[in-house]
Amino acid sequence: MQKVAIITGASRGIGRECAKVLAESGIKVIANYNKSEIEAQNLKEELLKENIEIDIFKADVSNKKEVKNLIQYVLDKYKKIDILVNNAGISQVKLFTDITDEDWEKMIETNLSSVFYMSREVLPNMIHNKSGCIINISSVWGLVRRSM
Repeated sequence: MQKVAIITGASRGIGRECAKVLAESGIKVIANYNKSEIEAQNLKEELLKENIEIDIFKADVSNKKEVKNLIQYVLDKYKKIDILVNNAGISQVKLFTDITDEDWEKMIETNLSSVFYMSREVLPNMIHNKSGCIINISSVWGLVRRSM
């Protein structure tokens, strides 16, 4: 039976490459995006040229209601979730002292809360099926030091 994977932040960068690799290996991929609809459509069309179908789904994974809608869509259509790749993330390209409270809250919601919301929503299905894999991707920026 074909495995089903959700990849958050799948329209660009690492998420896009994850979506391509998993889809090319025969896994049914649901590529999540929030603001990058054109890039998500381009990914879908690129894979379709190789006779590989993927789903794309718009959801802000920092929003609990949108996460629930995404998971419900996948379970209604595919009946299971085997793999979750928590990849969505944002950063601020500005000095730490210039980051506003709103910037900070959005980074925490996108980079941390989304992982909790997505994992919490897929776990009941994975536990029921006694199978599943959750992969959390973080940025290399946590390893980069900037000198002054």
